[in-house]
Amino acid sequence: MDSKTISINKHSWDEASPRFYGRNPLPEYGPLAPTEDELQLLGNIGGKKVLDIGCGSGHSLQYMKNNHASELWGLDLSHSQLQAAGQLLIKDEARLFEAPMEENPGIPRDYFDIVYSIYALGWTTDLDQTLANIHSYLKAGGIFVFSWEHPFYNRVQQAGDSLILNQSYHQEGAYAHEAWSQPAIMQQFKVSTYLNTLINNGFMIEQVIEEVRLSEEDVEKHSNRWYSFDKASHVPTTLIVKARKE
Repeated sequence: MDSKTISINKHSWDEASPRFYGRNPLPEYGPLAPTEDELQLLGNIGGKKVLDIGCGSGHSLQYMKNNHASELWGLDLSHSQLQAAGQLLIKDEARLFEAPMEENPGIPRDYFDIVYSIYALGWTTDLDQTLANIHSYLKAGGIFVFSWEHPFYNRVQQAGDSLILNQSYHQEGAYAHEAWSQPAIMQQFKVSTYLNTLINNGFMIEQVIEEVRLSEEDVEKHSNRWYSFDKASHVPTTLIVKARKE
């Protein structure tokens, strides 16, 4: 675990929290990506104990509550994000933990039916430890679903009408995302690294999704942003994976 990077990212998220309030929560998996309404990866949420890794402002947990989850748990690095989540979920008895995902701050093991992470997993400084933690939180047969910016997407730069491969897809490690306004450090992993690390930690991979959805509503919503129609027409924006604890 890289404590310096975690400290930088915690400060950045505390500063950026208002800008990301309620952005792309479930049923969305990410910008210009198919949604849970279409994919049905989570199955019947009713009566399930759920844990959100990188829960942010709590809007995905609110979605889980609205779909009759029995228990809501959330983990996030940012104090400001958790304050917002606490206010949003004040009547829902959500149990929220302020900690990096590389650590277990007291979350029970072999307990959850569903663990999920929406556009948060790429912030981890230790993918292997984070996935080991997630595996330990799940009951046998429980599912883990995550989405993150597709690792190929940030390797391609749009220049006018052209797309340029400006970094090697094979290069992994820490990087400063050009679309992030505060100093912040994310991690680049290949798709195979995500999948193999899941397998090495005892997960069985059930689905891998790279499709994009270019509806008029989505295109308008993300116009002139990092996630553009032109770029998404050629490169997937989002990687979505469903895995199960054997």
